[in-house]
Amino acid sequence: MFTGIIEELGTVVSVEPRSAGSRLIIRCRTVLEDASEGSSIAVNGTCLTALALTPDSFSADLAPETLARTNLGDLRPGSRVNLERPVTPATRLSGHIVQGHVDATGELISLDALGDGNWWLKVRVPRALDRYLVHKGSITIDGIGLTIAGLESAPGAAKDAVVSVTIIPHTYANTTLGFAKPGSRLNIEADVLAKHIEKLLAARE
Repeated sequence: MFTGIIEELGTVVSVEPRSAGSRLIIRCRTVLEDASEGSSIAVNGTCLTALALTPDSFSADLAPETLARTNLGDLRPGSRVNLERPVTPATRLSGHIVQGHVDATGELISLDALGDGNWWLKVRVPRALDRYLVHKGSITIDGIGLTIAGLESAPGAAKDAVVSVTIIPHTYANTTLGFAKPGSRLNIEADVLAKHIEKLLAARE
């Protein structure tokens, strides 16, 4: 389990295609301090298994399902990625419950300056996730735990949701959002509590 509080920006060293999936190598340091072979590390909000650890890098295998559901297949050498270690029993839960199981990718619509280093981010989210999104609720975007500040329907027949969140200066400076451009694919994880409540209510009905 993760919290959506990004610990470090890593850099992609290489992406090696395999017969099924690919292998990702990431350069970093902080998240490796207490890692061992087989540890979990969230990369852009995707829970991956750390392999072939060195003092300043780790590798991870990306299954076809991971490549299909996340934006990790878009990564290239030099790409920056958000990194977070899993929580421990003694960790403060500063963000919200994040599984690292990405539901889908969204599309960055805009990132507008509000002044004093604050930003207004708008992301188009697939319609299937709309039922899990509420004003002031939690959402994870590229592994960053955020609070929904605005929610509307996207124009067009698809009726996707448009989620807006405020990005504070610290988040902008210490995550990959500063590198994102309109049209960029962003990993989306909806609040797992909303999914459980939905299934429980369906069972009662």
